[in-house]
Amino acid sequence: REILDPSFNILEHSCNITLAHPKYVKAIRGKKTDKKDAQWIADLFKHDLVAGSFMPPLPIRQLRDLMRYRFKLTNFSSSEKNRLQNSLTVSNIQLGNVVSDTFGKSSMNIIDRLLDDPHDTSFDLEPLIHGSMKGKLPELELAVDGLITPEQAGKIKVIKQHYEDLETRKADLESIILSLAESYSEEINLILTVPSFKNLFSAIVVVSEIGVNMDVFPTAKHLCSWAGLTPTNNESAGKKKSVRISRAGIYIKPLLVQCATAVVKSEKHPEIRNRYLQLKRRRGHKRAIIAIARMLLTAIYHILKNKEPYNPDLYKKSDIRPVDREITVEQAISLAKAQGYRIMAAAT
Repeated sequence: REILDPSFNILEHSCNITLAHPKYVKAIRGKKTDKKDAQWIADLFKHDLVAGSFMPPLPIRQLRDLMRYRFKLTNFSSSEKNRLQNSLTVSNIQLGNVVSDTFGKSSMNIIDRLLDDPHDTSFDLEPLIHGSMKGKLPELELAVDGLITPEQAGKIKVIKQHYEDLETRKADLESIILSLAESYSEEINLILTVPSFKNLFSAIVVVSEIGVNMDVFPTAKHLCSWAGLTPTNNESAGKKKSVRISRAGIYIKPLLVQCATAVVKSEKHPEIRNRYLQLKRRRGHKRAIIAIARMLLTAIYHILKNKEPYNPDLYKKSDIRPVDREITVEQAISLAKAQGYRIMAAAT
């Protein structure tokens, strides 16, 4: 689904192309050659049995390509930061135990000074640090009391230069992304009203993955299924088998899970946090987080479809329990047993 056929890009503007997932048009095993496979697909298509995969328009695909490349550059930068931290640890430079960010301004000043002369660790630290770091001067002096070998110093210089270059290239890429995203500023601003979507690029990721036209998805459930956030249907002979979520949505699903994990820790959105706590008691943390991620994507679907900002009151109303709910004695006993209670006869 994610691999674009070059012929699709060429024929997109001149005819109606149906790009199908091979899993749904595969010929029967044992009767499969290229020629028979083509005939089988043509026969399915003739009877309108080929379900086309979601293909956003060209501008969205271009934005998606750039955003995925930005994701790769972010991973590369994180890897280089980890390598630099590992090199400092090997050299017994324990800056990470004192400062909150090894790549902060004060910390990088100290690292640059260490790389100028690796054998000299008795230099004055005070001119190199700023603000609240001055209160940690004794701890910093102990943290830099290590030994950087010439080989490690050379490695750290290469890592640092590569990291800085990656950050520069990433900034250049982000400027291109922002210029392309200007066409979708209305939709991006609407997505930013969703809880935990505070970063501009998080909203752009959503637009680049699902587009802005929600008419291509019949319902919000179809969108959640496309993103790999719904349980699978696997039942045979009355027995339900695995209901694990699919592997789809490898770019948008981690973002939604990250946002869901952040929002359930906040007291600012009780309509989401309460839902999470209810699900966590019954289904556990992992399933509850996936449910909240699905809740966020459903909200985004309706926000983009109706062009309305996020409204928490809609969820708060749904949490209100009806006053006329009824339950049988047998159902009450089953519910109590499910919660771990032991049922005892009433004392006479």
